[in-house]
Amino acid sequence: MSKRLFDIAFAALALLLLCPLLLAVALWVRLDSPGPVFFRQQRVGRGGQLFDIYKFRTMHPGAEAMGPQITVGEDARITRAGAWLRRAKVDELPQFLNVLRGDMSVVGPRPEVPRYVARYPTEVRQTVLSVRPGITDLASIEFRDENALLARSPDPERTYVEQILPAKLRHAQQYVRTRSLWLDLRIIARTVLAVLGLRTAPHPNSADNP
Repeated sequence: MSKRLFDIAFAALALLLLCPLLLAVALWVRLDSPGPVFFRQQRVGRGGQLFDIYKFRTMHPGAEAMGPQITVGEDARITRAGAWLRRAKVDELPQFLNVLRGDMSVVGPRPEVPRYVARYPTEVRQTVLSVRPGITDLASIEFRDENALLARSPDPERTYVEQILPAKLRHAQQYVRTRSLWLDLRIIARTVLAVLGLRTAPHPNSADNP
């Protein structure tokens, strides 16, 4: 089965099965605070093409203009519903729509905003952007508590750029070099376990295990 066919089948099935949850979350977001149900943000996709990523809105309207493009700890811009949605990673579920549109894959390097992609070294950029970005990858699992990590830093932006982003890119390059349907299935399984709060062993192909 080709990766694109797998993505379409998986995303369509996920949206069908999760439809009651998605409708309930959409209603909760709308009732919890003023503003739209969905948040859209420009990200960089395969080949450097820009696209709008979909998420359930977890911040108050206009939050991007009131702070950095990364969230740190108990960010005051996050709504009450948004705090739970972020912890449970439910805010990411609308990205199955991005998968159906062809912007993303189920598994692949997480897409970044243009300002951070501009920092990629040329060779890294060519490698990472040679595939569709994904809803989940090994870096998503490793940095599941990224907000808490940044909250402990005296300079969160610098910590992200100098420590977290390079680690994510190492994972991304390793994924591109070793990608397969079997690897995607293993990453999906590990993602589900991580969301459920179950610890998983490091993947043998992770960037920390060359």
